[in-house]
Amino acid sequence: MLAPKRSAVFFDRDGTLMEEVNYCADPAHVRVFADAPAALVQLRHLGFALIMATNQSGIGRGYFTERDFQNVQAECLRQLEPGTLDACYHCPEAPEGASIRRKPGPGMLWEAARDQSLDVASSYMVGDSASDVGCGERAGVAATVLVLTGKGRAQRSRCQPGYVAAGLADAAAWILARMDAHHG
Repeated sequence: MLAPKRSAVFFDRDGTLMEEVNYCADPAHVRVFADAPAALVQLRHLGFALIMATNQSGIGRGYFTERDFQNVQAECLRQLEPGTLDACYHCPEAPEGASIRRKPGPGMLWEAARDQSLDVASSYMVGDSASDVGCGERAGVAATVLVLTGKGRAQRSRCQPGYVAAGLADAAAWILARMDAHHG
């Protein structure tokens, strides 16, 4: 018998889990949002798999290397506390060469669902851009959340998320309330 699939919360990285730094290539510039670690722990306690899905077109545009990305990624994960995220997916393609993996395409979420045995339909997408919201919608998540950190305020009029959150703590509280409503 197959094990039941887990629900996940998918997160964008830049502007969502950490401060927006255009084409961040230096680990010294990584600043995880203060509310991120506690919000992730709260969601993990609810049983969610926590997955990062991030566009990194700076690689495809030649602004920084895959190694630069991995160094920034390592610092982001260190600040979030190692082991907090179940998996991280990134798309290095520039917009003009984009495949279904580049958000708003749903490819990274579908890839994570396959790799991690996730139920996308009972999962959430949290990000700071219309492409994050569109990715979640195209993937078929239960709901999308636009955080007003990063580009979120400027992107708000460009999408119709299920919820608009001040930041990650607010997003986690909203997801928790939805879970309570469905199980209460």
